[in-house]
Amino acid sequence: MSSEEAIEKRELIQERKRNFMNSKLSIFLTAIFPLLVLGLMVYWFATKGTSLVETGAVPVEKLDFERIVLSPEEIIAYVRNTGPTEITIGQVTVNEALWEASIYPSNVIPRLGTATISIPYHWVAAEPYEVTLITSTGVKFSHGVDIATLTPTPDWGYFGTFALLGVYVGVIPVFLGFLWFPFLKSISKKWMNFFLSLTAGLLIFLGVDALEEAFEVAERVPGVFQGVALIGMGALLSFLILVTIGKKTMGSRSSQADDSYMRLVVAYMIAAGIGLHNLGEGLAIGSAYVLGEVALGAFLVIGFAIHNVTEGLGIVAPVATGERPRKIHFLILGLVAGVPAIIGTWIGGFIYSDVWATLFFGIGAGAIFQVVYEIIKLMSKDSEEGLGSLTNFAGLVLGLLIMYVTGLFVVI
Repeated sequence: MSSEEAIEKRELIQERKRNFMNSKLSIFLTAIFPLLVLGLMVYWFATKGTSLVETGAVPVEKLDFERIVLSPEEIIAYVRNTGPTEITIGQVTVNEALWEASIYPSNVIPRLGTATISIPYHWVAAEPYEVTLITSTGVKFSHGVDIATLTPTPDWGYFGTFALLGVYVGVIPVFLGFLWFPFLKSISKKWMNFFLSLTAGLLIFLGVDALEEAFEVAERVPGVFQGVALIGMGALLSFLILVTIGKKTMGSRSSQADDSYMRLVVAYMIAAGIGLHNLGEGLAIGSAYVLGEVALGAFLVIGFAIHNVTEGLGIVAPVATGERPRKIHFLILGLVAGVPAIIGTWIGGFIYSDVWATLFFGIGAGAIFQVVYEIIKLMSKDSEEGLGSLTNFAGLVLGLLIMYVTGLFVVI
């Protein structure tokens, strides 16, 4: 190759590099340009454009109470500004009487900002109280405490108490349900499918129950956080994530996976779905005790304990056919399903949030419905009829009825 040819070749390579870079730059600019224009529009309207729509009306203000804590000689309110403009808190009243209060970090709360309001007040146990915040524009925001009681503070005593509640509600009932495993091993395949259908019925009820709880809590979520959207995102993402995990787990051994392995995977999915649901039950119990509703909390513990025994049956039903799993799997399955109830009582008792509770319930519902999908696939593999046979349909209906009847012991 002559020197002239070498030079031409280098120039051709450089030209191709320049064209490549220019095309990349062009693609980048076309991707970023709409965002730049949008940013300029938002900046202009925020700084100058609002004057075009100004009126003499007072700006809309919205303040949400996230939590009220009663400590010795003090009432502490945690609030968030969920309105479109900043809010200035001018006065604080307790039971309609003006009261001195310290506000941290400031009495001027920006949009979506939070403030902690400490009110030195000698409250009396079992008495009702109403805290009212009055803004600089005269708008009032109130939140009541029906029965005043000392709010638990995170210490080892309360951690242990709530952990015991979670064990009683979630862990023990699930392991009690495992005691049905020898009975399930002794029955025919036809009746095994009956109990798989029953498991599907149990889970469908739990999924609907989780959705009901989610929508109930979402009503208390400030509008800016879009409670219904949180439910949809949590349910859809948990469903799709578990579908992906299931395909990866079963697909990784598809060439050599036996029926027992696939059933064990389904059992773990059931345990995970039930665990997420039990997390919500723990939230309900923990928050009930914190609100001073001790009688309700005790009733919830008893009700959920009865309600959850059937969950253990649902977990072991898929693995009752085929090779018996190792004992360690039973231990792990029980902990996966039951321990979240302990975590839920801690969250409900110490750092409860309607926003996070809504998301957790949505995630739990999505996970449970995904497990129902896996069970139906497993049954279709065993029998062409699936839920279509009379026996399997009866199992599904019985599962729904069992959860409904045991649910009568739970009042929220």
